[in-house]
Amino acid sequence: QVQLVESGGGSVQSGGSLRLSCAASGATDSRYCMGWFRQIPGKEREGVAAIDSGGGGRTSYADSVKGRFTISQDNGKNTLYLEMNSLKPEDTAMYYCAARPTPYYTCGYYFTQGPARFAYWGQGTQVTVSS
Repeated sequence: QVQLVESGGGSVQSGGSLRLSCAASGATDSRYCMGWFRQIPGKEREGVAAIDSGGGGRTSYADSVKGRFTISQDNGKNTLYLEMNSLKPEDTAMYYCAARPTPYYTCGYYFTQGPARFAYWGQGTQVTVSS
């Protein structure tokens, strides 16, 4: 089983920045679609960003975060990051790291299909942006 542990969440003022990290362990497949999702109480979990690890490193972003958030991974592919800049109160949510092994379509496709296409999840890290 793949284990994912998020960290880096916290409370910031509007316009501030945070860097989320996701430490992965137990991965055995050569290719994963790695993503960040977020969920606000009472609303559906939504995709934030994804990266095709082992598939060229192509990235995908939700329209709401394009130009503000950046997804990346370290050289050893053991840690996933989400650099969040120009944070807005609407970004307040529980952020989750997720993974899908051996994608047959592009990571971007799975990302747009939603969280149900991802098999492994972290426990989440809370991000709160105040105005």
